Parts: sequence; C-alpha cells; structure tokens
Amino acid sequence: MATFDFNGKRIYFEEYGQGRPLVILNGIMMSCASWKEFIDPLSECNRLLLLDLLDQGKSARMDGPYEQAVQAEVVLALLDHLKIGRACLVGISYGGEVAQRFAIDHPDRVDRLVLFNTTPRTGPWLGDIGEGWNLAARDPESYYYATIPVIYSPQFYLSKNDWMTRRHEALHAVFSNQDFIRAMIRLTDSARNYDVTEDLHKIAAPTLVVSCREDYLTPMAEQELICSKIPNSKHVILPGSGHASMYEQPLLFTALTLGFCNTSKTEYQIT
Repeated sequence: MATFDFNGKRIYFEEYGQGRPLVILNGIMMSCASWKEFIDPLSECNRLLLLDLLDQGKSARMDGPYEQAVQAEVVLALLDHLKIGRACLVGISYGGEVAQRFAIDHPDRVDRLVLFNTTPRTGPWLGDIGEGWNLAARDPESYYYATIPVIYSPQFYLSKNDWMTRRHEALHAVFSNQDFIRAMIRLTDSARNYDVTEDLHKIAAPTLVVSCREDYLTPMAEQELICSKIPNSKHVILPGSGHASMYEQPLLFTALTLGFCNTSKTEYQIT
C-alpha cells in the first residue's frame, strides 16, 4: 500500500493496525500478498508491517548479483522511514536469515525476535538444493517439482491434494514469468555465502526459534544450532509440519508469534 526509496530502488510495504510494531519478513518465494489470511489477527493489537524485500513481490528488481546482507539494510530503512525505534521481528526461512543478520547488526532496534524454519548458514546441503532450484528454473514444470513439494510435510501434501493441484496450476503461470524466475535465482544466490553462526551471540533480543519435525529444507539441527548460540533464546518444535509452517499450522504460527511478541514479561522468578 506504500513505498519508500532504498538506494534508488522502490520498496513496497503494507501497514495495518496500531500498537507494538511487528515486522514480518518473507520466505524466498513469498510477498506481502502471502499474508492475507494473517492480517486481521496479527494487526488486532499490533502495528503490523509486511515488507517485500528486494526482488520480492512489488519491490524493485535488482540488476545483478548481490549479497543477502543488503536485505537487512532494507529492513533498517523501513524502520527509519516510519520513525520506528524498535520492533518485533518475525522471519520465516529466507526472512529468518535476514532477521538474524538484522538483529546482529542492529541489536538496539529489535524488541523481540521470532524465527521460523530458518538456518544460520548456507552449508553444502542447502547450497546444493539452491543450485538444483536454479538449474530447474529453465522450465516452469521442473521448477515447480523441484521447489514446491519439499516445502510441505507428506501428510499435508496428501490431505490438501486438491489445494496443491490448484496451486500447481496457478504457479505454472508465475514460474513461466522470466522476470520472476530471474528474481528467484538472484534471491537464491544472494544467500550462497550466508553464515552468521559465529555472530549469533551478539543478538540481544529475547528470541523464539521454531522448528518443524518434517522440515526437509532447514532441518531441526539448524534451529538447535541457532538456539545454542543466542543467549536469550527458547526453542519450540511443531510435530507433523513441514517447512511452510505458516500454512500447515496457521493457528500455532499466529499464537506463537503474538504470544511471544506481546507478553509484557520475558523473565520470571519462580520460587
């Protein structure tokens, strides 16, 4: 609904509600439009900010390769544009990577940090998956089968097969758009050198890390590593869910986000 300038690039964002600022950072193929079902509950008591990062949704496309760290500066530019001192930051997958980088570089700007289905690094496993995605991008059908089924748990995929079929049909047109595909390749490549493992101890905000038992893109060991490095962090594990936890477990996604971000107290003395 609104835009601002970032180094000559137009960045798109949407704003809803009032209260404690809550910024949502997208997974790699997502956009502000992906959060339609979540706008009402997430903005009921919060100032909800949805953001399309560079090469996502309605934000500007990049002209060539770049490092993912620039996306954290986009988040900073959003907060500065809106004159927001501190915000709760919620990131899923690629957005969780950006959120970690932001919380490391700008610890004074993060109130609470919530990380879903993400990783502190692009190791050989995730790097090779990304390379497979890029190679499959030459053909819409190949790209769909390389990227989409693995996002979901087998149970969800089977139980929502009619929905998946409709999604397949809709995404064929999206994946046939070369502008979109080139943006996805740049986004994937931007994370190739991503590794904040040794800097995670710099994150000062209370942090909630959420894993899913059937996440085959960012396995639970990656979130366990995050928790082992961030001093003030908690770990929650969702059973029966894959990488796209916001779609497979929308109620839990919303409840965990709002509960952790809005609780007035993060330390308790139990005697």
